[in-house]
Amino acid sequence: MKMKKLINKEEKIFIAGSSGMVGSAIKRSLVGKGYGDENQGGSILCPTRKNLDLEDSLEVENWFKIHKPTVVIIAAAKVGGIYANSSMPYEFLINNLKIQTNLIEQSFLNNVKRLLFLGSSCIYPKLSKQPILEEYLLSDYLEKTNETYALAKITGIKLCQSLRKQYGFDAISLMPSNLYGPGDNYHHLDSHVLPALIKKILDAKLTGKNDIVCWGTGKPLREFLYVDDLADACIFALEKWDPNSNDAPKDINGEILYWLNVGSKFEISIKELVQMISNQCDYKGKITWDDSKPDGTYRKKLNTERLSKLGWNSYTNLEVGIKKTITSFLYEKKMNTVRI
Repeated sequence: MKMKKLINKEEKIFIAGSSGMVGSAIKRSLVGKGYGDENQGGSILCPTRKNLDLEDSLEVENWFKIHKPTVVIIAAAKVGGIYANSSMPYEFLINNLKIQTNLIEQSFLNNVKRLLFLGSSCIYPKLSKQPILEEYLLSDYLEKTNETYALAKITGIKLCQSLRKQYGFDAISLMPSNLYGPGDNYHHLDSHVLPALIKKILDAKLTGKNDIVCWGTGKPLREFLYVDDLADACIFALEKWDPNSNDAPKDINGEILYWLNVGSKFEISIKELVQMISNQCDYKGKITWDDSKPDGTYRKKLNTERLSKLGWNSYTNLEVGIKKTITSFLYEKKMNTVRI
């Protein structure tokens, strides 16, 4: 029996954060699947930061009243790696709380048909049993290096859950693992590990530098998800996942699940990742590990069985994805559009 889609091609879809890596991938995927076709009455709304300040509650309120989206995807957030999270805890907490609260509340008040909130795997406790199930949330303490970002994301998840439970508002949440791909942030201080390594290794290769220093021990394990895979998962969830359905995934107690993990089959140590990127860049210099710098959480492997049982699985091989990302980085650098 074919499952009925929960959204259609006539939707007015608002992508908050459409210029970022995740938002732009979601837009590409939506267009590729026929959404936003004006001939079918649909549209994709992608206001820029200049046109809509998501931290300004009055601006967001007025924007919703004027544009009346029927579907909202929250891919907007202040994000960064270990250094950025550790050095700017206030900004990571307050900025993200403002963005997501404004968007979720106005979606509810303006009768949006479906809302998708994107969280992060860092919401789970530092010492979670592996692989991490959705119900491990709030079962122990968080990793200190990104605690405030995680707290903001947990608040967003719980706000969506509360609105569904109390008012029947159709809000769902997805928790992706570590993301990478075209349009990533490559800044040396606030990028995530994979883009930071790509930039470090490529810069060394292009400048003839014979050695590089990487943070930590290289022992932690990470799961990486190509951003176009996440975009595909977002649309899949919007089309097919109704948490209140009898066939929807349930937690270990048989209760409704309000958020689902999104991950890949690829888990790799940071040391192995550095070697993989070096091979892709044909870099043969010496690699030194600075173990005075933090490693972060040792392992964050998500259990993605629930989403898999609904019918979705990732499809981009890690080496293929890294190759595409390097090619994209070099092109963006040539066109002066790379974020560094």
